[in-house]
Amino acid sequence: MVRGRVKGLLAGVVIVVCMGLVGGPGGSGGPLFGRSTPVDAVGEVVPNRVMTWNMCNPCDLSNADRAGEIASYAPQVIGLQEACSSDVEKIRDYLERLYGLDYHVEYGAVLRNWSRCGGAPWRPGGYGQAILSAAPMTGRVNVEYPDGGSEDRGYMAVTTTVAGRSVRVFNTHLAERRQEPVRAAQTRVLAPVVARYDRTIVLGDFNAVPDAAELADMWDVAVDADPDCHPAPAAGCATTTDWQAKFDYVFLRGFTAVDQKVHPTEYSDHNLVQADLEPSGTR
Repeated sequence: MVRGRVKGLLAGVVIVVCMGLVGGPGGSGGPLFGRSTPVDAVGEVVPNRVMTWNMCNPCDLSNADRAGEIASYAPQVIGLQEACSSDVEKIRDYLERLYGLDYHVEYGAVLRNWSRCGGAPWRPGGYGQAILSAAPMTGRVNVEYPDGGSEDRGYMAVTTTVAGRSVRVFNTHLAERRQEPVRAAQTRVLAPVVARYDRTIVLGDFNAVPDAAELADMWDVAVDADPDCHPAPAAGCATTTDWQAKFDYVFLRGFTAVDQKVHPTEYSDHNLVQADLEPSGTR
């Protein structure tokens, strides 16, 4: 009887230790995970597919689940907002190890924040934007807006290849809601830079609905990948957030969307926004 109890206790200890080693459920870095098994190994990205996703931060979510969500659509390029550099690194590792998707990554941190991104108290993690691309990226720039509003904000840009063409890809996150004048000033910084390029993809969370006055400068230089979405009327624009508003955009110059979708997700308060592209004038 005693020996049986000892065996039972030892078995319990082994189970607890094993759970500790794999990280248990939840946690931003735990490898075994809300998704009990990965989607079928993808192996290759979908050519010419770009996406934008505000990942939600601070949120107690598994990076393996985030990676699984991205792998479900396998974009060639994805811009992430509210991204901790340490989380993005784990997401990239999961995408490669679990799904066979190999991405280059560039970061656009605008602040170092321990409460959002962890790290040592004297060296908190970088927080801001990131771009993952199946093709190499060059010419990264990272710009903080002169006024971020209630939190530092900015944009990053890289040059990569989409649809066989060299393209400048931007990724941005504008000031939080109810800060319209700040966002207007931010788009006045961003839009002229976007306008310098004939082929441009602008990904991001603009925290503004399509007919908001602060987006006027962006509509002057680019179109939304959703062909039914215009600044006025904005009724044809699909919502991209849990609060039934469109805040997330794929703005285009020199490209046309042949397909555009919004993918609901349980892993963020923003949905994933997808656009499959071709160079303008190729049809």
